[in-house]
Amino acid sequence: MRKYRKTEHIENFLRSTYVGDALFSDIFLYNDSIPEINYDEIDTSVDFLNKRVKFPLMINAMTGGSNLSEEINRNLANVALEFDLPMAVGSQTIALEDEDSRKSFEIVREIIKDGIVISNLSGFSSVEDAKKAIELLRADAIQIHLNPAQELVQTEGERNFCGILKNVEEIVKKSEVPVIVKEVGFGMSPKTVKKLYDIGVRYVDISGYGGTNFFEIENLRDPNSDISDLFSWGIPTALSLIEAKRLNLKDLCIISAGGLKNSMDIVKSIVAGASMAAISGEVLSYIVRGGYEYTLKYVDGIIEKTKMLMMLSGAKNIAELQKVDYKVTGKLKELLEG
Repeated sequence: MRKYRKTEHIENFLRSTYVGDALFSDIFLYNDSIPEINYDEIDTSVDFLNKRVKFPLMINAMTGGSNLSEEINRNLANVALEFDLPMAVGSQTIALEDEDSRKSFEIVREIIKDGIVISNLSGFSSVEDAKKAIELLRADAIQIHLNPAQELVQTEGERNFCGILKNVEEIVKKSEVPVIVKEVGFGMSPKTVKKLYDIGVRYVDISGYGGTNFFEIENLRDPNSDISDLFSWGIPTALSLIEAKRLNLKDLCIISAGGLKNSMDIVKSIVAGASMAAISGEVLSYIVRGGYEYTLKYVDGIIEKTKMLMMLSGAKNIAELQKVDYKVTGKLKELLEG
């Protein structure tokens, strides 16, 4: 069932048509006409999960567990290797249940070698399963995903979410690698971020509204149901990001994900408070529809255009970019001012 669902999710993502607004267009950046910067000396490298990477972008959790997933993960891992990008795999629950599915996950570590690989399990997972998932990939960190909205619209989905916070706390306490707590596309509220911080979480992936819409993806699995009126549910990524940053929580690493597609989204994410940006759906579309070489051109273009935007913002490195002034407009401003 899980293996079939993994493939079905990919196919339905490619069929999906609903486009939400992550509200990055409501973040305004100033042009710097006198940047006093040599473009060739711009440094996009950052520290992430105790390693130095060349660019603040990770390939976020997508898939694993089927033959189609293995081919996708192989291509994604090669892209990550080419540009020294961190990569997270999809939920490894299936790998803990079915040995035949493990290759689709292990291929990522085989290709990326010493680069950053991130495991993935649900918030219901045990400490023991988390350890197994980490060992399977010799992972640098583990994502624990929170997906109540998605579960609620699955016919076979979970309905009881009691005890998740305590469960995550146990994993955080006993994990030998950093724990990243991740939404799956509906955004994290300030209340959620603070709850996670209070139990020891120092990495949050807000994965807001505006990207992959699991309400639509799950709806496509069941032709007898119609939940299209729920497609607009979620916290836009830009709002979730800014509100999480405004909590001023020491040592909190915020990963901006959910609807990011290009260099402008990445730059605005970092200016607004993210330590790392992440893309999943857009890069999956490039891999499946355009192929590996086309995806390489896409990512290379993101990196070059990000450097251009850094120069035009007067920032010669990521630390300076995080200090750049910005304004908020439109709906985002209304939501922030409430």
